[in-house]
Amino acid sequence: MNPERKNPIVQSYRDLEVYKAAFQFQQAIFQVSKRFPKEEMYSLTDQVRRSSRSIGANIAEAWSKRSYEAHFRSKLTDADGELQESTHWIDTAIACEYITEEQYQNLLNQLGSVGAMLGRMIANHRAFCY
Repeated sequence: MNPERKNPIVQSYRDLEVYKAAFQFQQAIFQVSKRFPKEEMYSLTDQVRRSSRSIGANIAEAWSKRSYEAHFRSKLTDADGELQESTHWIDTAIACEYITEEQYQNLLNQLGSVGAMLGRMIANHRAFCY
């Protein structure tokens, strides 16, 4: 059974909890990366902002492809790839001492939550397609 038809609250990708969590994560990245050194503006700062924003962007794009099961799943796996890239950049930020251990753990927890939701969505992608 299609969960969208069963749950009329989900009208767009903006209603998905995974999208909301991904958006919150990208905003958290934006806030912490404001404090990165200026010399990182066109490298680490740019990379982590781009990858964090791409998680939600790929979820949004996937949502518009729900009538094509393979394409929908592909875009969700692209979102997961961006999530993994974001993890790498966060690891880099802590290694360079640009963020605190508390910030690092908070960001990883947010990513873990997004990743778990995204993983369930990928595993059950057919339920979202029509």
